Amino acid sequence: MSRRLVCVQRIIAVWFVPVAAACHSWAMWQTVELPLWLFVLIVLFAAVTFASHFLFPSVRWFFRRRLERAVSRLNERLSVPIEPFKLARRNDMIQRILYDPEVTQAIVDYARDERVREDVAFEKARRYAREIVPSFSAFAYFGLGIRLARWLATQLYEVRTGVDNMERIKSIPEGSTVIFVMNHRSNMDYVLVTYLAARASALSYAVGEWARVWPLSRLIKSMGAYFIRRKSRGALYRKVLAKYVELATMGGVTQAIFPEGGLSLDGNLARPKLGLLAYVVDAYQRCGRDVAFVPVAIAYDRVLEDRVLVTAHRAGNRRFRARMSVVAGFILRKLWLRITGRFLRFGGAGVVFGAPAYLSSFGKNPDPEALADHLMQRISAEMPLMGVTYVSRTLLDAGNAVSEDELKQGLAAAIETTPQLIEEPDIARVMSHMEQRGLIQRQENGWAANPAENDLLQFYANAAPRAARAKS
Repeated sequence: MSRRLVCVQRIIAVWFVPVAAACHSWAMWQTVELPLWLFVLIVLFAAVTFASHFLFPSVRWFFRRRLERAVSRLNERLSVPIEPFKLARRNDMIQRILYDPEVTQAIVDYARDERVREDVAFEKARRYAREIVPSFSAFAYFGLGIRLARWLATQLYEVRTGVDNMERIKSIPEGSTVIFVMNHRSNMDYVLVTYLAARASALSYAVGEWARVWPLSRLIKSMGAYFIRRKSRGALYRKVLAKYVELATMGGVTQAIFPEGGLSLDGNLARPKLGLLAYVVDAYQRCGRDVAFVPVAIAYDRVLEDRVLVTAHRAGNRRFRARMSVVAGFILRKLWLRITGRFLRFGGAGVVFGAPAYLSSFGKNPDPEALADHLMQRISAEMPLMGVTYVSRTLLDAGNAVSEDELKQGLAAAIETTPQLIEEPDIARVMSHMEQRGLIQRQENGWAANPAENDLLQFYANAAPRAARAKS
């Protein structure tokens, strides 16, 4: 209840009640005339007071109890149960962050350095906390999010998973905080991993500023994701973010992190950024709760944003100039192809979960940089070999036409060195997709790369696993 409402109630209690009592003796049976607008206003205030004191608490308690029972049943089939921290009320979590001694000191320091009042600095920290802290809804995640992710992933791609994906998650000891560490190829990464990890737990993603657009932001927050400002370097913001990640890690929240900090522009794995991993290490040093990092390698036969990424790489910046008209036109074309029965999926999407790496194995004082390098090496080692990746690398290295039989034999040999996927790529279908996109050209003695698409072919060739590169 707000202070203003409390003050109004006290004024009514002090002034209105005694006056009403004094007038009771003669006014009990008198008729009082009121304007209609005033009568409606009085009834409205009475309804709000009744709801805030009696109805809302009961309704919240009723739904809270139903949610707790639903989560208990849900945890029985999840490999990594949803921790109570994830179900905590959002306002309670915001208050817990703001009144943490370290955040309080950061507020004082900010007020001194920026020469503003401390209450102004406190409000700024509150805005940061409200922006970061999610409002997880188990119904939104498992009722809507998982179904939507499964439908979208299977409609666009032939999803191929790792041989031991679920077994590796089930092997994690109870009580460890699980963090999925992934390479970032496309915005479809969120959808694919959410769908494939549905039987394990609810993932809490660190998402960039692109997702802060209303009403998308409300949906993403209800899915348990938390926003981070990639370009913010303020000490106060970093402290608020660090405290949330620390509390989530100590509370056992299953998280998903992209160490590269952004989409790969050239197809290669980028150097990892240490921010979030450093916060996780700090949390481990404070509470001693072990952290199981699950390396996740993701690869595609077609990255939806490939031409936008290649253009940004060619320009030497990360300015993605994808106009909404172009995006809308792309979606409408695909919908029309779907309606007319001519839509073809975008090839395969491979997702491989590696064996967990435990933070405790790095000693009492883990080095975040060494940890990040190790995790990126693990991701690279688990990278699945996709058909488009193999064909792109083979044709670029050959420099001339290669027969389809040679491509088939070479892919079969390469798959033996990288047997991460359950289902092997279909080379005939791969060649058909690449020909439709104009990436390759048919010649008398086989297939050759289209010179006009060398940049895009190189983008896919760079995603080849290390073993396949060495063999080529």
